[in-house]
Amino acid sequence: MASILVSLVYASVATGDITAGRAQSLVGLAVGLIGLIIGGLALARSAGGKRRSRGLVPLVVGLICVALSGWHLATASGAIGTGSGKLGAIVALVVGLIGMSLGGLAITRARRTI
Repeated sequence: MASILVSLVYASVATGDITAGRAQSLVGLAVGLIGLIIGGLALARSAGGKRRSRGLVPLVVGLICVALSGWHLATASGAIGTGSGKLGAIVALVVGLIGMSLGGLAITRARRTI
């Protein structure tokens, strides 16, 4: 009986609806994509330059994304597919980590003296 009630509660969220949990994970994903784009641009332009500040921005933005996504994963209730936004937060976490790694690569590439 309890499983029927639980399935009725979770069935009320449609696939295309944006719930509060999905919106929170989308914010984290947007921040992560910004960090990923800035990290890619910093990596592409850091080969000949001496600017390390281009690589610091994606590190900070990626750290913010990881913090937002981690907080959402820690506080979200419900499983994947129930509208809680857990899967979106996991994707945002991965995107933020990739952006951070691109920023780190840009910093290490800018440190080299050619």
